[in-house]
Amino acid sequence: MNTKVKVIPCSGIGKVFGLMAREAVLKTVHELCPDKSETVCLAYIVTGDKEAKEKIEGCDCITVDGCPKMCASKNVLITGGIVKEAIKVLDTVKEHKGKQFGTPTQLDADGKEVINEIAVKIAKKINEIS
Repeated sequence: MNTKVKVIPCSGIGKVFGLMAREAVLKTVHELCPDKSETVCLAYIVTGDKEAKEKIEGCDCITVDGCPKMCASKNVLITGGIVKEAIKVLDTVKEHKGKQFGTPTQLDADGKEVINEIAVKIAKKINEIS
């Protein structure tokens, strides 16, 4: 049985905060916690993909959402994942008032700083869960 924590970012296509969510998750699962975590594509979860559903159903999950709609969190719950933490990019962004984070396709230095902060938060929660 795969016991890795599933970390699911929102899709957020066309939005800088969606890019930040995805980049923070990729940094976490590839660099900070590769042995304890993996990601699952939200699009597969939303469309009811059998393999994606099997990966998260009944498993510990962390979601990372770029906007208040909380699509990742809501869809993981609907699919049967256990959301241990629902991280909101906007909560971290609020701590960096007045900064520019980049575009929907490329982060600048401030955006990279924020994704590093979010990745550390995700990794901390993964380590608590594992």
